[in-house]
Amino acid sequence: MRAPLRSPPGPGAGGHHQVLFALAEALPFAIALVVLVIELTPAHVVYTGPMLVATPALAAVTMGPRGTLAAAGLALAVSVVTATHNRAWGGQQVYTNLLALCLVAAASAMTSRAVRIRRDQELGQVRRIAEAAQEVLLRPVPARLGPVRAASMYLAAETGAQIGGDLYDAVQTRYGVRLIVGDVRGKGLPAVRAAAVVLGAFRESVHYEDDLVEVVDHCGAALRRDAATASAGLAGGEDALIEGFVTALVAQIPDALHVQIVNRGHPAPLVLRDGEARPLAPTVPLPPLGLEEFISGPPGRTDSYPFAPGDRLLLHTDGILEARDGDDAFFDLAGAMEALHDRTRQSFLEGLRAALLRHAGGRLADDVAVVLVDRFD
Repeated sequence: MRAPLRSPPGPGAGGHHQVLFALAEALPFAIALVVLVIELTPAHVVYTGPMLVATPALAAVTMGPRGTLAAAGLALAVSVVTATHNRAWGGQQVYTNLLALCLVAAASAMTSRAVRIRRDQELGQVRRIAEAAQEVLLRPVPARLGPVRAASMYLAAETGAQIGGDLYDAVQTRYGVRLIVGDVRGKGLPAVRAAAVVLGAFRESVHYEDDLVEVVDHCGAALRRDAATASAGLAGGEDALIEGFVTALVAQIPDALHVQIVNRGHPAPLVLRDGEARPLAPTVPLPPLGLEEFISGPPGRTDSYPFAPGDRLLLHTDGILEARDGDDAFFDLAGAMEALHDRTRQSFLEGLRAALLRHAGGRLADDVAVVLVDRFD
C-alpha cells in the first residue's frame, strides 16, 4: 500500500493544501512587516493598530502556543518601535492598542493550547484504536506450527501508523500449515477494510477447503462481494470494484517435504537453502484477487516446490522490494537473506529490518509485511 507522504507533493490537491497552509502560517508575520513599513514611511497616517492586534489570533489558527506567542511578541515589538519612531508615546491610542494586543495574545495562546491538548488526546485515542485493530487483524504468527517455526514483521511506511493495506496470517489446519500474505491496492480505511475481508475469508476457509485454490477463490469471492456492497450506492461502481484488488499468495506446508503455493499477482517468495536464496516463481502468472474476469484459462493451479528440513521460506509484500536508496537502487532482498542465513528467526528479521531501513535512509515508501518460516524434522 503506497504511502503518499513519502514523496514530494505534486500539483494535486495535497500540494495546494500544503502551500495554503504555509501561507496561512506566514500571514501574521507578513502583517507585522507591512505595519512596520507603513509606520516607518510617510504612509504612517494610516491607522494600523487593529492589524497588529489581529496577528496573535491569526497565528492561533495555524500554529501552536509557541507560534502564537512569537507572533504576539513580534507585534508588540513593532508597536514599541513604531510608537517610538513616530513619537506617539503619551497618546491614549498607543496604550489602548498595547492593552488590546496583550489581551488578544493571552486569549489566543490559551485557545491554541487548549486545541493542542484536545488534538493530542484525540490522536492518542485513535492510536489506541489502531493498536486494538492491529491485534485483531495483524496478530503475530504463532512461533510453532506443526513441522515449522515461524515469525512475522510489519513495518508501516506512514509515521505513527500501526496498520495499513498489507496482510498476513499463518494457521495450523488438518491439511497442514496454511499461510497468506497480501497487499491491497489503495490506502486508508478502504484498504484496511479490504485486508480485513480477505483475512476473514482466509481464516474461515482454510479449515474446511481441502483444495488450496478453493481457499484463494473464497478470498476473492469475499472481496468482490464486499466491493459490490460498498459501491452499490455510488456512481462508478464498476471502477470501485477494479480499484479494490488485492495481490495475494497462499501457501500450504504439509508433513511431506514440500510447500504448495497459489500466487495471485503477488511477489514470489524466496527460499533460503544452503546459504543461497531462490525465488519460487509461479508457473502460470495469475491476476490479483478481485480481477478474476481477466483469467482466460483455468481458474488457478497449485505449484509445488521442495521444502526440506533446514530450509527457510520468506513470504513478503512488495514494499521491501521497492525500497530505494539515494541512488534510486532497489533493495537486494536475496542478498540480504544470504548475508543473514546463519541467524535465528528473530535475529534474522531484526537484521533484515536494519538492512532495509539503512538502505532506504530510514524512510519507507510503502508498508512492509514479512513472514519467515523455518522447516524442521
